[in-house]
Amino acid sequence: MSDIFSIRLMNEISPVVSAILSDGYDISRNADAPDAIVVRSADLHNYARGKKLLAIARAGAGYNNIPVDDCSADGVVVFNTPGANANAVSELVLAAMLMTGRDIIGAANWVLTLKGQNNDDITKEVEKEKARFGGPELRGKTLGVVGLGAIGALVANAAVGLGMEVYGHDPFISVEHAWALSRSIRRVTDRDELIMKSDFISVHVPLIPQTRGMFNADMLRKMKPGATLLNFSRGELADCAAVVEAVKSGKLRAYATDFPCEAMLGVPGILSIPHLGASTPESEENCARMAAEQIRDFLEHGAVRNSVNLPDVDLPRSEANRVTIIHKNIPNTLGAITAVLGGDNINIANLVNKSKGAVAYTVLDIDGDFTDAQLAKLSAVDGVLKVRTV
Repeated sequence: MSDIFSIRLMNEISPVVSAILSDGYDISRNADAPDAIVVRSADLHNYARGKKLLAIARAGAGYNNIPVDDCSADGVVVFNTPGANANAVSELVLAAMLMTGRDIIGAANWVLTLKGQNNDDITKEVEKEKARFGGPELRGKTLGVVGLGAIGALVANAAVGLGMEVYGHDPFISVEHAWALSRSIRRVTDRDELIMKSDFISVHVPLIPQTRGMFNADMLRKMKPGATLLNFSRGELADCAAVVEAVKSGKLRAYATDFPCEAMLGVPGILSIPHLGASTPESEENCARMAAEQIRDFLEHGAVRNSVNLPDVDLPRSEANRVTIIHKNIPNTLGAITAVLGGDNINIANLVNKSKGAVAYTVLDIDGDFTDAQLAKLSAVDGVLKVRTV
């Protein structure tokens, strides 16, 4: 293990990072050859990763700003912080439902035009014009939630508390998130059924090739006439042109998003918010704390939690020396690794090996010392990407 780990902060970030990574860490905004990087929004696709780099932690859920495949090929673990900003985003979704239902923003902006009139005139104008901004209550309406992860589950549960009928669709829901759901939420296996029944639809799925543009013209046509679509996950989940046309035609009553595109700006019925979902001090601290803890546990113990490219691994620490190996998930690699150790009469006290897609991760606790020459032998094994002692 290094005497001092170098950490580079790519953005301004909560001081909780420095509090967690205190002894044994050098934290700066301009480290030339960091052991790890903590990033929020900075684009790392053109960042020159040195051979020393071991980990990148994204203080947030999305990781489109990180070249994950390239990192995997270099043996660099990439973390994110799912759930750390869930409450902040869920509250904004609820606010968007209220704002699109009652046209609160339009009403408030209209009141500003009354500036300069006396109080009697303002009162008369308000009473005369207020009907222009009326809208339905949420109680008794139907909300469909696509994706029941940390954020989707909070939105669904809060909507139940508001008296809404809630449908949820998530074929990959985890046991943890399933337990968190209110019993009042109706699980729907057919997404189209949810789409056709809902007055409001809130989407909470990751942006992957299968979900990019999922709310296209065909999907929007299936929606209940006059429904509202809420997209606080990723802008690319919705076809911008198709959404604009659906709102203009009246097929959609409203569209609310945290990811505006130019074509949507100024279109009546579209609420564009400047990516404020996680912009609360509580959310930023939660994300920073989780990122710092993940970096610390990986650098000091080889533990992996919430990685987007490596499996979760947390082998209890023993008195033995620890070696961690990131390698390709191909046949016979683990056998070749243990053969190297056996050839040097090194006993394995404990071992865990897991894979995630094309990448595998092996943690070994070994009896006795481990030399640089032996590290070099392991590094030469076909498919091995990175080896280090911890």
